[in-house]
Amino acid sequence: MHEASTNPSGSPLSARARPSRAGCVVLTGASSGIGRAAALAFSGEGADLVLASRNRSALEAVALECEAAGGSAVVIQTDVTDPKAMQALARAAIEHFGAIDVWINNVGVGAVGLFEDTPIEAHRRIVEANLLGHMHGAHVVLPHFKERGHGTLINMISIGGWIAAPYAAAYSASKFGLRGFSEALRAELSGHRDIHVCEVFPTFVDTPGMSHGANFSGHKLRPPPPVLDPRRVADALVSLSKRPRARTSIGAPARPGILAHGLAPELLGRTMKWGLQFALARAEPAAPTNGNLFEASHGLAIDGGFRQKGASSAAVAIGLAAAALGVVALSRRRAGRGASS
Repeated sequence: MHEASTNPSGSPLSARARPSRAGCVVLTGASSGIGRAAALAFSGEGADLVLASRNRSALEAVALECEAAGGSAVVIQTDVTDPKAMQALARAAIEHFGAIDVWINNVGVGAVGLFEDTPIEAHRRIVEANLLGHMHGAHVVLPHFKERGHGTLINMISIGGWIAAPYAAAYSASKFGLRGFSEALRAELSGHRDIHVCEVFPTFVDTPGMSHGANFSGHKLRPPPPVLDPRRVADALVSLSKRPRARTSIGAPARPGILAHGLAPELLGRTMKWGLQFALARAEPAAPTNGNLFEASHGLAIDGGFRQKGASSAAVAIGLAAAALGVVALSRRRAGRGASS
């Protein structure tokens, strides 16, 4: 494991490693969940990894696993909301490995609760991390990609970039904004055929994210089924690094949900609200918490443990409602095609 020491200007002092056959991958949010799973997946490809998050000790443990799996890993403690820290991250990656081939903006935080019951500082922090954090990453790496003539930027968005989440208004704002930001970047870069901006839209993933997140709902939270294995998302990131594409949705409800939003966004929003209210009314009480908004998450688990537990009736209701909306949307689309033929 290479641990990057820095001088006051932020540039690393350690020697540069030899580039790998799989290239250099910068990965934010690498200490747990999808990030840790992706780090191990890229290590299996022999990649040079630059691992970033706020939790240095967790990153160091992940880096050791990456090297055991066949990769090379550098640890850079980074807060994505700090543009200077992101500049230092890019400099460190280039100093260690000569160039950056793939940059993955993977940080995502959230808070659940009524908009007015959630402190404005929490709303602001979510937008700073989820939207501005991705913008900071793009801002430091795109000039490097243009200089080299190629590179792949991957923005982890989630299905929340298409389907608004009641009781998570700032999360929805950040994810909808991130989708627009990614589309705008792709348009700007349309003259650079070998520079790619990829969007990833997984449905609920079985990570510690929900347990680590802020909660002002007054109740314990769990994601609705079905929840994805984080390793499946990690494999999709590896595939994108080899064969970039503009949009990748992961999880059976993703495409029907996107289509349902296009046809009946207000109905979908009301259904989401009903499902969450139904679940919260039956959940155990919980004290309000800022979670990992203002301090690093502890632990480095990939899995959140939600797939191992039986789905509650409330969670099943949410899943069935989403599936029903998808079926209705697909039926209306087919009916429209028949009328026009």
